[in-house]
Amino acid sequence: MSTNARKAELSANLERVRERITRAAAGRAAEPELIVVTKFFPASDVALLHELGVTDVGENRDQEAAAKAAELSGRGLRWHFIGQLQTNKAKSVVQYADLLHSVDRPQLVQALRKAMAAEQERRQAAGLEPRAALGCLIQVDLDEPDLPKAAGTAARGGARPGEILALADALQEAEGLTPAGLMAVAPLGADPARAFGRLAELSHRLREEHPGAGMVSAGMSQDLEAAVAAGATHLRVGSDVLGPRPAVR
Repeated sequence: MSTNARKAELSANLERVRERITRAAAGRAAEPELIVVTKFFPASDVALLHELGVTDVGENRDQEAAAKAAELSGRGLRWHFIGQLQTNKAKSVVQYADLLHSVDRPQLVQALRKAMAAEQERRQAAGLEPRAALGCLIQVDLDEPDLPKAAGTAARGGARPGEILALADALQEAEGLTPAGLMAVAPLGADPARAFGRLAELSHRLREEHPGAGMVSAGMSQDLEAAVAAGATHLRVGSDVLGPRPAVR
């Protein structure tokens, strides 16, 4: 496919998604922000999306995200890391990510704190400006233990609701990190409206202790309307913008 044809395809897809968001957000003071999840798609697609007005992109594999961020540096893109993060990848992620959506355990907070300190030292030694604090969203496990799972489904991952405040406190105390809000994926086989309603309640409780942690990252291609209705501030949409995921080689 030619570059012009691909850009036209992305533009049409993006328009349809934005129309869905606008309809879902009717009556709200502000529409949620769109994060286009570009995992497995080339940096050339991200560049075209930027030309179409996209500023926020999401990735969930560090190696792929780091390469794209380096190739597209200077374009003013905001990089969201949204995947499960191993502690040994923290040093890499803090070099390019503006927001991390998947803090789920104290060990990761400590790894990120150390990585941020090392990154600031690296920048100072290179004569570069220090980076801004890394905004961290706590990923919440919305599975309800008392409800049966659909056959063949697995947990989405994340911290349990009772662990949220302790993680937020740890982020607040860690130099270079800041609690930005909550992220969740609706459990497989569950009612997304119910799941995102629970997330909204948890966000309200978090903001009582950490008023600045107001982000609610929820909703994907298949359930963005339910997320918007529950008050999501950020939506993570991939396939409805970029098309079917390419084969991974």
